[in-house]
Amino acid sequence: MRKLCSNYDREYALDTVLEVPIPEEMFTKMGNSSASRWQNMRALMRAQVAADKSTHLQSKSDNEFITLLKLVGSPLIPFQVHPDQPLTRPLKDCTIEASTAKYIVQQYIAAIGGSLALNSVESMYAVGQVKMAASEMHQGDDSVHPGGKSEVGGFVPWQKDPDLWYLELVVSGYKVSAGSDGKVAWNQSSKTLAAVLPEAVCVTDKAVNNEDCFVLKLETDSNTLKAQSSSNKEIVHHTIWGYFSQRTGLLVKFEDTKLVKMKPIKGNDNVFWETSMESVIYIEGINIAHSGKTTATLYRYGASHNHKRKIEETWMIEEVDFNICGLSMDCFLPPADLKREQEGGEL
Repeated sequence: MRKLCSNYDREYALDTVLEVPIPEEMFTKMGNSSASRWQNMRALMRAQVAADKSTHLQSKSDNEFITLLKLVGSPLIPFQVHPDQPLTRPLKDCTIEASTAKYIVQQYIAAIGGSLALNSVESMYAVGQVKMAASEMHQGDDSVHPGGKSEVGGFVPWQKDPDLWYLELVVSGYKVSAGSDGKVAWNQSSKTLAAVLPEAVCVTDKAVNNEDCFVLKLETDSNTLKAQSSSNKEIVHHTIWGYFSQRTGLLVKFEDTKLVKMKPIKGNDNVFWETSMESVIYIEGINIAHSGKTTATLYRYGASHNHKRKIEETWMIEEVDFNICGLSMDCFLPPADLKREQEGGEL
């Protein structure tokens, strides 16, 4: 991963630290010489657009490509986690399915280091690289498979208690960011599974890559769905599943399904968008996930529409650290345009 950019404008100046490290493969595609590669990289990151019509991930426009990056790069878990909410919950006064789920989550917490270790972490960051491929938008119900040229990039997530986080993802010179300052979340938000899944229920067991797993299911309640809906958009359902190894207690697979009904301005021809995401996590001898593969499937149907698309993302974490010194509130401030929208009363 490249972390520094040579300063070709001023020969004796210090190298510039990249906001998001980039993989070597992405760097070598930028030109024939080291100087031209850095100049091309800097130009792309400033402009945020390419010279030609975007063909990244089989997309037809730059906006479509950015939308795909937001979908895969920052998935939504639609549950509010309070800072004082304990990681472990009482097993009494609940159904067998719910108490079983709480027990499984307690085993998961123990497997990744225990409550004491998790509670001692006040902040963290990670650096990783990603490779993406996608299919075109196909009509009908036939199976689709990602094809075309793979796109490579890097990502950096930052997190600080109680509810601050920020994510940057760079792929092929395009950057997507998301985050929360504890009050306002932009793009989409993510929460730790250890804090969310105690509210789930254990529905079955299933093998994942020859590993017997307990399957935990968490449905979004109607009040949360209503709060996330708008006048022209209704979130019909949103469900997540966690697959936990019966042998190690660790999370080995994660699924997220969301159905949204888009209401037309005129007429009654509603269009439905269904998004399904599946992440398989590779542990390989240590108690934290450092690589995995995510598959996202998009369905668009209703009226005369019936389309399907699939995106595959392979990711790997190369560096991680905890309790970062000097990580201030300023690192998690929302974008200026979002702040202006709020002050103008448009949100």
